[in-house]
Amino acid sequence: MTANAVILESVLTCPRCGVSRQEIMPSDACQFFYQCGNCKAVLRPNPGDCCVFCSYGSVKCPPMQTQISK
Repeated sequence: MTANAVILESVLTCPRCGVSRQEIMPSDACQFFYQCGNCKAVLRPNPGDCCVFCSYGSVKCPPMQTQISK
């Protein structure tokens, strides 16, 4: 993997029930909503974050990864 490789998989952890699930992120957009498969809570980004992956994921979303590497 090169230094500029974008990671497309992230583990989202629901802040409500604590269940984690590996998900594939969209490569060209931010995802504003995510429904937990366990408790059905609809997650939204925390203030200041662009998407649910930046707020609850193990890896920031691809647009943010690209910004950071520039």
